[in-house]
Amino acid sequence: MKKIASYRALFGATKTTELAELKKTYRNLIKEWHPDKIQDDEAKKEEAAIKSKVIIEAYDLLVSIAPETHAANLEEYTKLTSTSIIEDFDYKAGTLKIIFPDNVVYEYFGVPENTYVKFVNAPSIARFAKRHIYNSFTFRNVSK
Repeated sequence: MKKIASYRALFGATKTTELAELKKTYRNLIKEWHPDKIQDDEAKKEEAAIKSKVIIEAYDLLVSIAPETHAANLEEYTKLTSTSIIEDFDYKAGTLKIIFPDNVVYEYFGVPENTYVKFVNAPSIARFAKRHIYNSFTFRNVSK
């Protein structure tokens, strides 16, 4: 969640910022921090390269968790979470990664450790996820 907050701060965005505004801000930030723009100073060029990578990562994450993105994929997501089994899962630093069939992977951000423990110990992890995870946390599809 700290990463999301810092990326939103970088873009001056909120939870409800529209995709068009994110794209506009992204383009402006990339124009400002593109490494090819700097010719004479290698240190600044290297700093710009690092900053541009952060901007790209931030944009990808913010677009993937945007309300518009969720709305566009809601039918597919609902079908997946209500009919598919959980093949595997991983938990690290408040992020729960759930792997569905066909290597469809979703990350859920801000999942408390006690919720994860309840998830792991539930008689049916699928039922627990449906009731307490799928629509309770910020999520994104990270399938490649």
